[in-house]
Amino acid sequence: MSWGTELWDQFDNLEKHTQWGIDILEKYIKFVKERTEIELNYAKQLRNLSKKYQPKKNSKEEEEYKYTACKAFLSTLNEMNDYAGQHEVISENMTSQITVDLMRYVQELKQERKSNFHDGRKAQQHIETCWKQLESSKRRFERDCKEADRAQQYFEKMDADINVTKADVEKARQQAQIRHQMAEDSKADYSSTLQRFNQEQWEYYHTHIPNIFQKIQEMEERRIVRIGESMKTYAEVDRQVIPIIGKCLDGIVKAAESINQKNDSQLVVEAYKSGFEPPGDIEFEDYTQPMKRTVSDNSLSSAKEGKPELKFGGKSRGKLWPFIKKNKGATPEDFSNLPPEQRRKKLQQKVDDLNKEIQKETDQRDAITKMKDVYLKNPQMGDPASLDHKLTEVTQNIEKLRLETQKFEAWLAEVEGRLPARSEQARRQSGMYDGQTHQAVTNCAQDRESSPDGSYTEEQSQERELKVLATDFDDEFDDEEPLPAIGTCKALYTFEGQNEGTISVTEGEMLSVIEEDKGDGWTRIRRSEDEEGYVPTSYVEVYLDKNAKGS
Repeated sequence: MSWGTELWDQFDNLEKHTQWGIDILEKYIKFVKERTEIELNYAKQLRNLSKKYQPKKNSKEEEEYKYTACKAFLSTLNEMNDYAGQHEVISENMTSQITVDLMRYVQELKQERKSNFHDGRKAQQHIETCWKQLESSKRRFERDCKEADRAQQYFEKMDADINVTKADVEKARQQAQIRHQMAEDSKADYSSTLQRFNQEQWEYYHTHIPNIFQKIQEMEERRIVRIGESMKTYAEVDRQVIPIIGKCLDGIVKAAESINQKNDSQLVVEAYKSGFEPPGDIEFEDYTQPMKRTVSDNSLSSAKEGKPELKFGGKSRGKLWPFIKKNKGATPEDFSNLPPEQRRKKLQQKVDDLNKEIQKETDQRDAITKMKDVYLKNPQMGDPASLDHKLTEVTQNIEKLRLETQKFEAWLAEVEGRLPARSEQARRQSGMYDGQTHQAVTNCAQDRESSPDGSYTEEQSQERELKVLATDFDDEFDDEEPLPAIGTCKALYTFEGQNEGTISVTEGEMLSVIEEDKGDGWTRIRRSEDEEGYVPTSYVEVYLDKNAKGS
């Protein structure tokens, strides 16, 4: 099968068909190009999605990712980021291996097609020129033959006419001979032109056109093969990333399987455990036995005659430390507003961070020292004195960080020293709360019994309970005598009392000690008659009076 022999007369149709083939190839290139754009957009959207749900650095959300479920989700986001990368690879490979290659091939194909059809048109024009020459020679031969016949007839007429002179007859005879000779020459020219045309025509239909059409056929077949190979490449580009995409999906499955609900539950315990022990049992109070109830105890009369509002202030508030917080203000430097367990974790984290800073500054100091040594050995590289200021600055930073670390380590040691067992003062405070709560509940029950109409409302109960608590607290602590000083102390550090019951002190300040550390890490001090409170024991150096200590 050859287009040159089978389609020798279909030059125009072949020209249209090959142009259609190029259009198909360009359409396929456009299709692949749009696919690469889709892959890029999809990868971009996946990356944006992954970034959107990534935890923000140095935020509370980042702390939540210590749980295994959140870690698995984070792994899923990272795998989706890698998954997006594979779609970018698909786009890049399709662009480089298909789009760019085919676009270059299309240009070559257009050029080759143009050259082939140019040769075909040139051959057509040549055969058409030969045909025109043949027609011209044929017409000239025909015309000369007719002219020779007319000249012959005119000569015979003149020769037969007796009235015509011999000279005229001779002239007519010569003219007839000339015309006959011209006809013979035209005949010879027509014959040679016809032979030449037949030869050209045979070569045109059996040599030139078959060769040209054969080239066009090969060009078209190469185009078909090329588009087939591109389709295979299209599939292979997808197939190459399937194993990596599979690994991404396996990573998501592995992350999901790593979720440990027990571990997450333990982390919740570690995150919110206060370190306090539950309150003890409330003792039974037998009201059937005669008992004296003073005005300052928990009688209703004292509640009504006492102060109308519940107040926590002055000296009495110090007794409630650390269970009652002042307000939601700035976090104390020593995290004393937190329960013991949480405070210990915060202090430990702070110590670790400070140690990292110290290590970083130490490395920087070592680097500067080495550089200074290099400058000393090779003055042309730099001035050693130029590094003295920086070296001094780094050394001072290290010293500051070490002092800061010692301060936090002291607080940490204080917290860790009282975590194993509940302190005596904590028990006293808890017991005080338990007793007051029980007393308030008992009074509420008595209120219901003594109501004139026997009715009881929640509002009445709550109002009376607050009044009872106010009377109890105020009478218990306002009536007691100021505690005598049992010694003095010197503030080693500045302490900002952020919570109720604490007192602020300045480094080097001398104060009076009115209550020793009961094992909970706090010492009660007094600055003046009306200004007293608790400070961390590690912040002061205590000097107890011998007589007071002996008593």
